[in-house]
Parts: sequence; C-alpha cells; structure tokens
Amino acid sequence: MTNRNPLASTLVASAIIACAAAAPSSAQSSPFHDLVAIDRAVAAFTGAGIGEPGGATLPVDRRLRLAACRSPLSLDWQGNRQDTVLVQCPDAGGWRLFVALSGNARQAPAAAPAISRGEAVTITAAGEGFSVAQSGEALDSGALGSWIRVRTSARATPIRARIERPGLVVVPID
Repeated sequence: MTNRNPLASTLVASAIIACAAAAPSSAQSSPFHDLVAIDRAVAAFTGAGIGEPGGATLPVDRRLRLAACRSPLSLDWQGNRQDTVLVQCPDAGGWRLFVALSGNARQAPAAAPAISRGEAVTITAAGEGFSVAQSGEALDSGALGSWIRVRTSARATPIRARIERPGLVVVPID
C-alpha cells in the first residue's frame, strides 16, 4: 500500500529525521575513558574481581577524567610481588594508572601485618633528593611492601602509601 499524499510523506520523513537528531547517538563517543571498562580489564587480567584475593582492592576512582583511549589498553604487572597492575593507554599522549591489588592469589599465604589498622605511623613523601615526614594513622592493615590507606588527621583525606617497615609508610613522588 502506498501513500498518495506527498504532504503526509514529507511530514513523516521530517518527524523521523527530527527524532533521530534528538536521540542520543551511540556513534558519539565520550571524551573520557570508561572507568568501568578499566575495572573489567583489570579483573580479566588478574582473574579476580574487585575485593577478591588477587583482584583490585577498590574500583578505579570515579572522579578520574582520563582521555578516551582509542587503542586497546596495555596491562602489566608492576613490581616483583605482583601486587599492583599498571594500566596504560598506548595512544600518543596517553595516560597510565596503577591499580592496587588485594594480595595475590598465586603467592604464599599472607605474611603477618607489619602495620595494623588504627596504628600510628610515620608518613614519608619521598622523591629524588628530598623527603618529608609527618605522623599519621593507618586506615588498613598490611604486610611489608603492600599499599594501604593512611591519613594525617581525622579530617584529612586518606592517601595511599607503601609499607616500608613497621611504623613507616612511603608515598613515592616521581
């Protein structure tokens, strides 16, 4: 059956075009990389989900605004202990981010914690040729070499630091 009214055909065509223009296009891409996709890539790389032994300790911080990566992400182990995953965007001017893992399922059972949650610690920020230290509190327990959250006061925003020895955590600055 054909429509013999050219005005009706024009109106229908105009309505279809208007609806298509108003609908969000799946072809349009966000200027930022999908952070959930990074979480999925890390889970696939480690074989463990967020919070599971060997998986990411926490999801990637949703406040991050990483440039959209057009190439497949590059994932690799960071360090000999395999307790951190390095995620990189191989595009020119790409970004990199480090994802801490909650233990490693392939390692021997966890060692006794060098620092316990709530313990007073010395927080040192160290870079090439300098270091600054301040007292703080451990918000997590951990063994030597592991990454934990610490804060300098009750109202301070927690930061991540690596356990250097009992009572001392380091925030490396590159």
